[in-house]
Amino acid sequence: SEAMAFGLGGGLFFGYLPFIRINGLPLVTYRAAAGHILRQIASIPGVCMVEKKFRNREAAMAELDQALAASIPVGLQTGVFWLPYFPKALRFHFNAHNLVVYGKEGNDYLISDPVFPSPVRCPAEDLARARFAAGALAPKGKMYYLTQAPAELELAPHIVRGIRFVCKMMLASPFPLIGVKGIRFLAKRLGKWPQRLGQEGADLHLGHVVRMQEEIGTGGGGFRFMYAAFLQESAAAMQEPRLQECAAALTAAGDTWREFAAMAARICKKRGRPEDNYPAMVECLNRCGAMEEKVFTELSQWAKQQP
Repeated sequence: SEAMAFGLGGGLFFGYLPFIRINGLPLVTYRAAAGHILRQIASIPGVCMVEKKFRNREAAMAELDQALAASIPVGLQTGVFWLPYFPKALRFHFNAHNLVVYGKEGNDYLISDPVFPSPVRCPAEDLARARFAAGALAPKGKMYYLTQAPAELELAPHIVRGIRFVCKMMLASPFPLIGVKGIRFLAKRLGKWPQRLGQEGADLHLGHVVRMQEEIGTGGGGFRFMYAAFLQESAAAMQEPRLQECAAALTAAGDTWREFAAMAARICKKRGRPEDNYPAMVECLNRCGAMEEKVFTELSQWAKQQP
């Protein structure tokens, strides 16, 4: 499943990276880089994955057509701004959006995009432009696809490996911008935004945090619900009730992230309730950090007991 692949790839993450700018705003990320997730999956014995980048559009589109002609679904890294099926309100210059192309009809490519509930279509010229969008995290025509996968897979060792990696990133990163430390760092920064940036600038930054959390194919709660689904599936596969308990705890953390997002959205739209304010959001973010610290500490202890 998507959740299992996300977990095996060590996909859950948090990073507040003000030195990387998206539309002039600090990068906030809730998952590991897609390339990392793919490399983790590709390292599983029996899995073969091709990953390529290109210097020109013609070669990139020709390679895509060749794979589709062989009935191979292809993953692409793209720039959101140039995808015409996105509503204008969701288009912005973000170049690390991943999607799957599964076919072509005439001049249109058939796409499964994680932001949308149904398949979408994209003209060839627009897709080529999105694949070669300029700026931060430029995709450079990146494409990737599976050429081989095992018919059966012993999940347990790969589940443990994926959980260990995520626990390390969330709990033991030496950088204060990463993991639980990063959540608390963002909370401190966010509390100072109205004074440092003015109300309009603070609301702009706040809207950016929520957009990255809820609107860019995260499955809600900044991928926390998706990772909880991975833990549920892992609990069933390994007969481990502790993983089921951690899944429930992480779902609760995801609910708290959504509580933060709802409050932030009301503030950004000038529809705030009397209790909606920046100090309340700081408190909510700190609760998220505390809940995740508890969950990943429990997961880390469990993983240490595994062979």
